[in-house]
Amino acid sequence: MLPSRHGATTDDTLLRAAHSTRRRFLTVTGAAVALAFGTNMTTTSTARADEASLRSDPFTLGIASGDPLPDAVVLWTRLAPEIFDPMGGLPDQQFPVRWQVADDEGFRRIVRQGVATARPEYRHSVHVDVTGLQPAREYFYRFRVGRYVSPTGRTKTAPPTGATISSLRFAFSSCQNYPEGFYTPYKHLVDEDLDVFFFLGDYIYENAVNSVGGTRNDTSTEIPDIFQIPPDTLDLYRLRYSLYKSDPDLQAAHAAFPWVVTWDDHEVEDNYADDIAASNKPVDDFLVQRANAYRAYWEHMPLRPLQEPSGPDAQLYRRLSFGDLVQVHVLDTRQYRSDQACGDGAKAGCTDAGNPARTILGEAQRDWLLDGIGTSTARWNLLAQQVFLAKRAASLTDPPLLAMDAWDGYTADRQRLFDTITEADVKGFVAITGDTHTNYASDLKANFEDEASPTIGVELMGTSISSAGDGSDTTPALAIEMQANPHFKFSNFQRGYVRCDVDRDQLRADYRVVPYISRPGADISTRASFVTEREAAGLQPAESKVDVR
Repeated sequence: MLPSRHGATTDDTLLRAAHSTRRRFLTVTGAAVALAFGTNMTTTSTARADEASLRSDPFTLGIASGDPLPDAVVLWTRLAPEIFDPMGGLPDQQFPVRWQVADDEGFRRIVRQGVATARPEYRHSVHVDVTGLQPAREYFYRFRVGRYVSPTGRTKTAPPTGATISSLRFAFSSCQNYPEGFYTPYKHLVDEDLDVFFFLGDYIYENAVNSVGGTRNDTSTEIPDIFQIPPDTLDLYRLRYSLYKSDPDLQAAHAAFPWVVTWDDHEVEDNYADDIAASNKPVDDFLVQRANAYRAYWEHMPLRPLQEPSGPDAQLYRRLSFGDLVQVHVLDTRQYRSDQACGDGAKAGCTDAGNPARTILGEAQRDWLLDGIGTSTARWNLLAQQVFLAKRAASLTDPPLLAMDAWDGYTADRQRLFDTITEADVKGFVAITGDTHTNYASDLKANFEDEASPTIGVELMGTSISSAGDGSDTTPALAIEMQANPHFKFSNFQRGYVRCDVDRDQLRADYRVVPYISRPGADISTRASFVTEREAAGLQPAESKVDVR
């Protein structure tokens, strides 16, 4: 979104031009970009010397930006001429990587530039924390190494801290299992006029990928047999990211907006909890695996040095602000949680789920969250997190089946959060959630056992990009859940993302879905839309927009 949404003087003509700009920069030819880069930055003898080691394009995994601040944004790339080589096809040496940030897509007005070092110990990934930028501004960026120039990316800084902001537009999704289908939702996402995109976990999966990419049946790329092996070493995790990030629609989405990312379980292993593997691997062995997984994740995401792991530990929870309008609390509900209650899975009447000694957040993160929520002065507080926050009864029995991997398995932490919202009279509380490969819209009740209890916020759960395949509008299981959970307003089992528009008094959510991903080319449409008022929490149906593409 452009500065006009944050109070600057920009007319509709410029807004339309900016939308056109976003489409154009994604299709600029490599030759044109190389020529422009060459006229603005000379090549040093060191860079020329490295050309012998770079016999093909090293920017095969694309570029990205993330975690926007009012004066800074993180830029990312990784040099990997050969995506199926654990070393990326590069020798064990450092490479100087030039970067530029400009006001315009033609890079005539360069505002920041420099040289970063792609180091072999980080498998030649590059993280540049570009500072000294202007708030609420659109920028373009690119990289160069030797004679090769990356695609051009578009990013945005956040509005000034505490400034009065009129609106914000964002979208979110999660769960992109490569062999279960094409990333068609991303093809449409790049047409959205967003300030920021949130990815809420399961960026990769540990399941086997056959030579044609599973459902994709892509015979043009022969995926090596090593992808049949679940990753546990650093090389195997790096290869998994190389495969996933080679997808052109994912690359385009990364290049179109700044991303805010967090992980769930599949970045390491399905349903792990802290140092406990679902596969019952010894703790010491699993912590080595977790260290490898966390390291590979950081190497491939637009994250700051603060998030770089130290062994099996990494602080991924963090807070971002968009003026006085939205404060975002990004959670990590995997690294610090207690083991799932009653053996995990869906259980009825599991009393241990309510044990106050059990936690999904860990004490330090929980204190950080409750303090941040309780003292926030933002109009809206957004909880960017992984697993179902609302109660989700999966049966009509009494007691009902509840998922022990979600907040239903850690009800003491949920109640602490809800009590803080109630006691501090927090308005505009919205949780955005991933994990289930399903769209849901739900009210958050102060007491889920009492339908008449106050609604203290809402939860918008977004579906997956590709996980679970084509899906369907509904399923028998969803029909039962809609009956068993009166606070549920909507459910849908198709693929896509959720687009949100926030102003000072209202948030609107549009559930954008595609009919299939088993083959490319699907159109996208808005399946349902809801609004919630800041002063009166609770989801209400909204009039749909005509925006089928």
